[in-house]
Amino acid sequence: MIIVTTDNVSNYQVTETIGYVKGSMVQSKNIGRDILAGLKNIVGGEIKEYTEMMDDARKIAVARMVRDAEEKGANAIVGFRLVSSAIASNASEIVAYGTGVKVVNS
Repeated sequence: MIIVTTDNVSNYQVTETIGYVKGSMVQSKNIGRDILAGLKNIVGGEIKEYTEMMDDARKIAVARMVRDAEEKGANAIVGFRLVSSAIASNASEIVAYGTGVKVVNS
């Protein structure tokens, strides 16, 4: 699956626009990471446990978007974006979305 943030793919021609494709993941905090994060807040620095947690959530959201695109018959996604938001005090949602298209090498 070709995934780009642009509206077209270099050296490819869009032959069909499939439409909106998306994948999401809701990630909640866990007590072990919260304890480590609390300690980091005291001394400062990156909270690597949260960075890794959110990276994993992004990967899952993108994989779900790709699956959605494949199920709809797309072989590329243009206009790819990632959005995150807090949906509760202990949880964040990551949404990956774009436009599924069919492309051929030009």
